[in-house]
Amino acid sequence: MIKKFVTIALAAIATLGATAQNGTMTPYSRYAYGMLGDHATSAQRAMGGVGYAMNSGRQINVMNPASYAAIDSLTFLFDIGLDLTSLHSSEMQADGKVSENQFGGGLAYVTMQFPICKYVGASVGLVPYSSVGYAFGSKIDNGIDSRQGSGSLNEFYLGVAGRPFRGFTIGANISYLFGTILNDTYGYLSSGGGSSLFENQMSVRDYHLNFGAQYSARVGIRSRLTAGITYSPSKTLLGTAQTVIVVNSNGDQTSEVADHHRLKGNYSLPETWGAGLNYSIDRKLQIEFDFTYQPWSKAKYRGYENTPVTFRFADRTKYALGLEYIPNWRGNSYFGRINYRLGGYFNNDYLEILGRDGADNRLREYGITAGFGFPVPTLKTVVNLGFEYKQRRAHPNPLIKENYFNITVGVNFNEMWFRQSKIY
Repeated sequence: MIKKFVTIALAAIATLGATAQNGTMTPYSRYAYGMLGDHATSAQRAMGGVGYAMNSGRQINVMNPASYAAIDSLTFLFDIGLDLTSLHSSEMQADGKVSENQFGGGLAYVTMQFPICKYVGASVGLVPYSSVGYAFGSKIDNGIDSRQGSGSLNEFYLGVAGRPFRGFTIGANISYLFGTILNDTYGYLSSGGGSSLFENQMSVRDYHLNFGAQYSARVGIRSRLTAGITYSPSKTLLGTAQTVIVVNSNGDQTSEVADHHRLKGNYSLPETWGAGLNYSIDRKLQIEFDFTYQPWSKAKYRGYENTPVTFRFADRTKYALGLEYIPNWRGNSYFGRINYRLGGYFNNDYLEILGRDGADNRLREYGITAGFGFPVPTLKTVVNLGFEYKQRRAHPNPLIKENYFNITVGVNFNEMWFRQSKIY
């Protein structure tokens, strides 16, 4: 048991820095910290990304750390997820409509959960906080302008939860928030005489906290209603930012560092509130509604010298609804034990992009999801397959319209590691 635990823990640590960044490919991620994540696993994403009131004990739920206390004293869970993404984007330009298709993917998350004692559970893992990924270019006077971005902010977390009395659980995650975000601007002379690079670098090394609580009560012989709430306090970020300038002219290269400054007092994250309500019937059907609120308008973002800030923060709100149905989870029919999932969400994102006319264009996205949980025969392990259609655009001026089709594959290993073997 100890060898297995150490092996999986080392595998999770070895993936640090690999998560989140490979699957992002949108020009909207060039602003601020990129595109935000919500810590949903593959099973939760197939249900619209809900989870604040979910506590089945069979799936890891990082969205609300209070859920860790639902695990029984003999079970060990390990969950890993992968993303595959197809993106079709379109933009109206002066010479007509320009369309583009892209494909990407990568590791989404690595999590594990285990009991500490009766009524106390813990979880550790790696999940994305935000990610950046884009590449585009345009013609300028006497040359070409090219812009690229990459990187991510990730959370390596440790969480603990307990049940002080029947029906009520509380928990907390403490995370190591780390990562580097790069935004590059290249300039190439059409004559071939030289090039220049302006690279804005942001490196974060900080901590992050998340607290959660859940209360569950029976509302009938086989029905249960669960309410969940989470809270993350606001905080200034720790780390550094700078601009690296590299100039190539006639075979000679020069480089310098400009505008080196600390993040503390200049960049911050807002508080986050999450609330959800889950109604379940006899482990066959569960329906959940979630709401997320982040007052980003109170957050700070200094930016870089000689680089105009072309966006503003706006308060973020997200609404999500999800459903899961298992016809007969203990039956002999394999199709009766499959998890059938459906969901949807609407997200007013945290960015207002400034147009050429000075008007604010609020970034919005909505999506519909579906998926299945396929139990592995003779085991408690479940292979989760999810599908998501998502549209992202600004409002009222759409700017770039993006249509995503995502496939998420997750494997949730469920092992009885803590059962003592009998000697005959």
